[in-house]
Amino acid sequence: MKNPAPLALRLAACRTLPGAWLESYDALIARLRASDAMAGAPHVGTVAPDFALPDASGRLRRLSDLLADGPVVLSFNRGSWCPYCEEEIGAWAENRDALVAAGGRLIIVTPETGGRLAGLAQIAGDRVVVLCDPDLGVALRYGLAFPVGPVVLQEFRADGFDLAEAYSTANGLLPSPATFLLDRARQVHFAFVDPDFHHRAEPAAVLCALSSLTRPA
Repeated sequence: MKNPAPLALRLAACRTLPGAWLESYDALIARLRASDAMAGAPHVGTVAPDFALPDASGRLRRLSDLLADGPVVLSFNRGSWCPYCEEEIGAWAENRDALVAAGGRLIIVTPETGGRLAGLAQIAGDRVVVLCDPDLGVALRYGLAFPVGPVVLQEFRADGFDLAEAYSTANGLLPSPATFLLDRARQVHFAFVDPDFHHRAEPAAVLCALSSLTRPA
C-alpha cells in the first residue's frame, strides 16, 4: 500500500470553496495571532488536563481511563460542517493502520451534538473515540476556544450555516484546530495549535513522535 498523501495537499484543495465569511474570518485569525490567543494551550513537556465527556452513544469517557491502554492522539475538531476537519479526519483514516501499529489511538473532541456528532463518528470509524464537548468546556480549559464575533456569525448564517444549531449553544465560540500526543500520564509529547483552521497537524509528524515514544529503550 502506498503512503497516504500529505494532509497539506488535501487542505489546499479546500481553499477554492466559496464563503462570504472568509475575509472577515481572516481578519479574526490575524487578531488571534496578534494577541497570542492560544498561549495557554498545553505544550510539549506539560501535563494535559484530565476530563470526562460523552461519546456518540452517550457513554461518559474519561481521558485518563482511555490512556490506560496506551498513548493517544487527542484532536480538537470543529466538526463535520467544516471541510478542513473532514479532510483531517479522512487523513487519519488513511493512517489508521500505522497508528494502531505504533501503539496509538485517536480521540476526537468536538462541540457538535446529536446527529452531527453521530455522523462525525461514522466518518472517523469504529476505532476512533469521538467525544462531545458541550458548550466547549474542555476546549476552554485547554485554552483553545475563542469567540467568533457577531460579524462572522452573521456571515455564517448568510451562507446557510448556523453555529448555534450545530453546537446546541449560542455562546458563539469555536475551538482552534489542535492535536496533542499524550502518554499514559497525560504528558504532552507533540503539540500542534493554530487559530487558523486552514492548518492542521500532519499525521506523519504525529506518527513519528509516537514511534519515538513507544520505541523500546
